[in-house]
Amino acid sequence: MGVKSKAAAAILVLLLFLGSLWLHGSLDYHWESCLKGYNQGNTQWGRWSRGVTGHQGCPGQTFQVSMLLSHLQAAPELTSDILLQPYLSSWDELVRFMEAMGPMVGLISNEIETKTSIIRQLALLAEADPEAELVGPDIHSINGEVTEAGEKTDKEASQHTGAYHSVRTMIWTELDRGQVNFHHQTDSGCRTLLRLHRALLWLKLFLEKLSETPVAGRLRSPSELCREAYQETLAHHHTWFVRKAADLAFIAMPERTFFFRLVCVQNQEELSMLLKRVVQSLGEVYDRTQSALEENGMLDLP
Repeated sequence: MGVKSKAAAAILVLLLFLGSLWLHGSLDYHWESCLKGYNQGNTQWGRWSRGVTGHQGCPGQTFQVSMLLSHLQAAPELTSDILLQPYLSSWDELVRFMEAMGPMVGLISNEIETKTSIIRQLALLAEADPEAELVGPDIHSINGEVTEAGEKTDKEASQHTGAYHSVRTMIWTELDRGQVNFHHQTDSGCRTLLRLHRALLWLKLFLEKLSETPVAGRLRSPSELCREAYQETLAHHHTWFVRKAADLAFIAMPERTFFFRLVCVQNQEELSMLLKRVVQSLGEVYDRTQSALEENGMLDLP
């Protein structure tokens, strides 16, 4: 095989990987046509701003780490739930983070956007359906133990909560409607959330490793750290072929100084301080989502 043929084969493998990295038996093709016409601007969900006023931006950057932090910190609700609007807005910013790392990594973000759009589209359909309003379970199962005074207020609020208001309301709604199948793939928000959830752990672990202090005077490359984070997380859900293709994809990762510029810091010490805040917020969102999925036996949805 000639050099050009080998290069073409390598590119093909990489593109296959980038198109499937976030998937494990995806049904996303069913959504392509309806999502193209989706317009967030005319809905309650669309009015959730991609930005938060008063933040300190990073000039010249599309990705804003302050925006990511704002959305992540807005997502936790009461003691155990996650609001879906700021959760998905966090993913909007993480998509910008991936796109900033170049076209190879940016291709992955297309799959993430498809998945967030699936949940947003389900929310729109639920808004148009009066039966989608949550009347549902006792508030104790939503947010754990609360005070007697607080319980009445929270329960009254929950009676007017949309089906896709939060992770837990989405889970209950889809279980009640039979949209979740534990043996076969379905176009459910829960299944889609699980794929996003796994990807979030990968990014969380990567950023955590990127915030590490030098080991024996040496900072490991982002490429090495991203590969290691992948092997500890998403690799467990992928085939041998995809895992091998990942090794090729991570070669294209930018150097560490790129991340300094991306979040407007001068050195590793400043980067570490900032990323630790991000990782902490990511961790709370991840842990709450993990608990909700685990309690409902959804960690292995096909």
